[in-house]
Amino acid sequence: MNLFGHVIVSENTDLTPSDNEKLVVGGISGVFGVKGWVKVFSETDPLENILSYSPWFVEINKQWQSFKLVNGKKHGKAIIAQLDGVGDRDQAEALKRARIAIDATQLAATNENEFYWRDLKTCRVVNTSGFEFGQVVDILETGANDVLVIQSKELEELQPNKGKTAKPKEFLIPYIWESVILKVDLDAGLIEVDWEPDYLNDLDSE
Repeated sequence: MNLFGHVIVSENTDLTPSDNEKLVVGGISGVFGVKGWVKVFSETDPLENILSYSPWFVEINKQWQSFKLVNGKKHGKAIIAQLDGVGDRDQAEALKRARIAIDATQLAATNENEFYWRDLKTCRVVNTSGFEFGQVVDILETGANDVLVIQSKELEELQPNKGKTAKPKEFLIPYIWESVILKVDLDAGLIEVDWEPDYLNDLDSE
């Protein structure tokens, strides 16, 4: 879970689930030792935050199976973990390449003006003049601040000399609370910004 500005990003996933659906937070990339420990690829930030959740839901044969997290720690640049019921290397091998998820209800409550990324996805973005940029489709983490990727319903102009075909325009808007991001209304699915469409070129302007 990463807190930056007033947005919390808990996972990098395309899911926008209801409470009984799963949020993918990582995967099992290998085994560690002979006592059933597994190597984990974590999509949380920082990486070890994946260890704050239990149980884990591991996808086996396209079904989510619940595993209590018994132990876990950072090991070099990776995460290793011990799951209840996985006691030897063979059992751990059977989990390789499986996705790890949590329930939406396992996410910590947010404070005022803090939001999970999954809640911002698909929100419409408008500026103070009423110009509608489009919908949030992604978020980029940069060194200075994070950036919303907004997809417009408007198609970008055809550029036959570059071999491009028409597709929705995209805008980049920095997520800077108060100076750029003025208001987030999740009930209305709306983000109000102090930003103009010509401040940044769309993503494919090169």
